[in-house]
Amino acid sequence: MNPSKRDLASLIRLPSPLVELRDARLEPYGVELLLKRDDLTHPEVPGNKWRKLRYNLEAAREQGFTRLLTFGGAFSNHLRATAAAGHYLGFESVGVIRGEEHQQLNDSLAYATSRGMVLTYLDRATYRRKTEPDVLAALEEQFGPCYVLPEGGSNGLAVRGCAELVAEITTDFDVICCACGTGGTLAGIAASLGREQRAIGFAVLKGGQFLGDEVRRLQREAFGEATSNWAIDYDFHFGGYAKRRPELDAFITDFVARHGIRPDWVYEAKMLYGLFARIEAGAFPPGTRIVAVLS
Repeated sequence: MNPSKRDLASLIRLPSPLVELRDARLEPYGVELLLKRDDLTHPEVPGNKWRKLRYNLEAAREQGFTRLLTFGGAFSNHLRATAAAGHYLGFESVGVIRGEEHQQLNDSLAYATSRGMVLTYLDRATYRRKTEPDVLAALEEQFGPCYVLPEGGSNGLAVRGCAELVAEITTDFDVICCACGTGGTLAGIAASLGREQRAIGFAVLKGGQFLGDEVRRLQREAFGEATSNWAIDYDFHFGGYAKRRPELDAFITDFVARHGIRPDWVYEAKMLYGLFARIEAGAFPPGTRIVAVLS
């Protein structure tokens, strides 16, 4: 193996930058907004993707695995990041995709295969049972021994990695926000907050009310107990996971024009849209300092 492939961690830019976002739309409300630019940590394994993978990859190596297997939808950023990390660190990788096979791969899946990931597909009924022993046994029979990463990469080790983000923020803040797909990032961040701080996750999928139980489960798996200093906003999914509407596209276009930053439309744009809407609705008192995590 090329030794340089083991040096991915040295290429990760941590701590990620924290920058103030000056936006005229926020001025009437007296709220200060900071962006935690985790999206800048690495071009292929950014932000919370690296935080979730880091300790899992160490565990996979220690346990003698040479192949990673994980799950996701066709637009999963986690699949992309797992493929890239596997490429750099010398792991083979398998991506189990929800739904029918795509004859023409979208950009996310094409990128994953370019980094060596083998794709396989499960119908939606079987995919819902992806954690059951018979489904996992069939995948292992097909692909051999694999270190299995859950959908979105969220497990106890991932939550521990995400929890490290908070210590990187050296300025005082009141609220921290993140996009919420599987609950792992929110679980880790909330577990590390100070007594007067709170976290808000913005669900990016329709019908995401199960995420509350997931956050509590993940916190217990990682730290032995769940916290109560967080909430999830379910109103800004724009039709469901990897779905968008014209008002979201317009928000992204305007955000790029104002700030030169293009938030990811599957996750971060929905979170930012929701956060601006809540600020404009008076959800935060004047003087509140908010950190929004871009991953």
